[in-house]
Amino acid sequence: MKKTLLLSLVVFTLIGVSCNSQPASKATVASGVGNIDVYYFHNTARCMTCKTIEAEAQKNIETLYADQLKTGKLHFSSLNLEEAEGKAIAEKLGVAGQTLLIVQGDLKINITNEGFLYAVNNPDKLREIMKEKIDPLVN
Repeated sequence: MKKTLLLSLVVFTLIGVSCNSQPASKATVASGVGNIDVYYFHNTARCMTCKTIEAEAQKNIETLYADQLKTGKLHFSSLNLEEAEGKAIAEKLGVAGQTLLIVQGDLKINITNEGFLYAVNNPDKLREIMKEKIDPLVN
């Protein structure tokens, strides 16, 4: 059991390092007013985990917040860091690598590490985390 846990930790660490995941950062507490943008920033060359994070995040947004998507209160965008639009938004938000980021006004919540930890092996946990972070912004 301990060997399996240790092996899992090593694998997740290697995935995170190999994909240049952003370090965890605490939410910047500021005026969280207005629309909510959920961004997934990625590079052109992508591993299976990176693609799964995007797919799970998008699925979660579409299923949990369908009404907010329809009204424009919430947006999901997948942006390539190697293309002009992705690069410009990443610079504005201070993003340098693969990142899953929730933004409302000046509030930024980085859940990249949670994406790398849970998207592949425990997508329900990622869904819970996203709901926990986004629900207070929606209400």
